Amino acid sequence: MPSVVIAAHNEESVIGACLDAVHAQRPAMSLEVIVSANGCTDGTVRVTEERGVTVIDRSEAGKAGALNAAEEVATQFPRFYLDADIILPPHALSALTARLDDALAVVPRRRIDTKGRPLLVKAYFVINERLPVFRDGLFGRGCIGLSDEGRARFDAFPSMVADDLFLDSQFTTQQKLQVDSVEIVVAAPLTTKALVQRLVRVRRGNVDMRAALGDNVRASNKWSWLRDVVLPHPWLIPAAIPYVAITVLAGALARRDAAASSWGRDDSTRRATTDRPTTAPGEASQ
Repeated sequence: MPSVVIAAHNEESVIGACLDAVHAQRPAMSLEVIVSANGCTDGTVRVTEERGVTVIDRSEAGKAGALNAAEEVATQFPRFYLDADIILPPHALSALTARLDDALAVVPRRRIDTKGRPLLVKAYFVINERLPVFRDGLFGRGCIGLSDEGRARFDAFPSMVADDLFLDSQFTTQQKLQVDSVEIVVAAPLTTKALVQRLVRVRRGNVDMRAALGDNVRASNKWSWLRDVVLPHPWLIPAAIPYVAITVLAGALARRDAAASSWGRDDSTRRATTDRPTTAPGEASQ
């Protein structure tokens, strides 16, 4: 019986659809679903309780603490860590579970939804979605599945933002698997500013994680966009220009004030979920 763990902070607008998709999985299966609400000031807990799943209501905000609180309750494997704004396709959990016979950690493939976005955001993701790191990494999908052996690789989630990068660091390339039959639609930020906000947050989290775990964490490959994407496909040069500019800007802002709170979670896609059932999990830094 799979266990699904969802850390949720002010996710009233999206978590209902997320849980409905979990309950709609086919073939029908018994699921242990745990939502760890943390520091919520909206209706996240109410919406979750209406779906009849286990709810942990923590007053303290923080994803790592929420995940660890859920881990104290979860008993089943495989274990899936799901972002609260993810809409799983109906066959996702069965397909991902089946491939855990071949790997310790599995993720779906991702598709970026840039419909209606500014040209700068579209250009950024023309390059970003072609980076090899998103084929062999566990991040950028909002859904990670671990076998019981995979979960035994670590004790608790560290108190840092980059939980998906932490999980990625626990496994070799051969122990991780992207399941191409399961596609997650990732919503690009609605504005260029929102994209930069997301990237700043991710870069700060990645820097903290690398400082804490050292060589165990995947190194940032700053030139992958050129070597692996643009040089093999030179017609992408026009898209590479805004990609590099946005990447450099986000890096500069992240370094300027690591403690600033004004560059936080990108909520633009969450506000738009009533019109577009897509998701917006974090990205890996390049």
